Amino acid sequence: MDVYSLMMKRRSIRDFKDQEIPESIVEQFVAVAGAAPSGGNIQPLSVILVRDAEGRERLAELSGGQPWVRKAPLSMIFCLDFFRIKKWAELCQTEFQGEKALNHFLIAYADLMAAAQNVVILAESLGLGSVYIGSVQNEIDEMRKYYEIPEYVLPLMVLSLGYPKSAPQGIPKLKKEVILHQEKYRKPDDGEIRKAFDDKYGVIEENVEKYLEKAYVEAVEAEKLDSPKYIERVKKEMKRLDIRNNAQFLFKVRYPTKVMVRLNGRILQSFRHAGFETFSVKD
Repeated sequence: MDVYSLMMKRRSIRDFKDQEIPESIVEQFVAVAGAAPSGGNIQPLSVILVRDAEGRERLAELSGGQPWVRKAPLSMIFCLDFFRIKKWAELCQTEFQGEKALNHFLIAYADLMAAAQNVVILAESLGLGSVYIGSVQNEIDEMRKYYEIPEYVLPLMVLSLGYPKSAPQGIPKLKKEVILHQEKYRKPDDGEIRKAFDDKYGVIEENVEKYLEKAYVEAVEAEKLDSPKYIERVKKEMKRLDIRNNAQFLFKVRYPTKVMVRLNGRILQSFRHAGFETFSVKD
């Protein structure tokens, strides 16, 4: 299969076979992560491999109880690592203060995600599947404590991998015309925006299970794997909140706006605990 087709058919996988990943493939994952683009080729990246049962169980807990994290034979914790760079600079009689520089932080996070996506594509080409786990950002302090992560290092993304037992058939995406701008940004009008998302998600149908297969596949997978009646709980919450459209579902049920904003304090506190002053504004 050519690379374009491979990337277009990729789906997040949450249902894994009970099958170990050969060490030679794991080594390739680490190699392509290290070969990813990096701003200034500084490579502020460390990767923790989690494979034993205890580590997987704890990682699942810190991911909000997502069962696929526990069941995946391998999870890779991608860390933004300024500890190594600061120590290197010190040993060379100079100074690196990336933990105080927003520019360094943004570029380092982009590096981290480029490394993770390299692994995603390689895994896909080898017949494996993967799923990103971003909820660990809500538990940075506990992640650092359990995995013995030092100061100036932030665990910011997890990639869980394994051989797929099943895969979602289709995940709705915005049409390419919606995200494309030629030469300069073209501001869409209200009608275009509404149509773009209606085309993506469709309408909330009476058959909520069918709708959730498109809009909230995690709920379907969670019920199948480890959380019976999860869909029923989602349906009750949708009814309680009188959810009538896709935006309301996303920002009242799946990612409640007030909760997401409130998490800022928790995440920034974790950053400070790790020695990061990136978001402290000073004249």
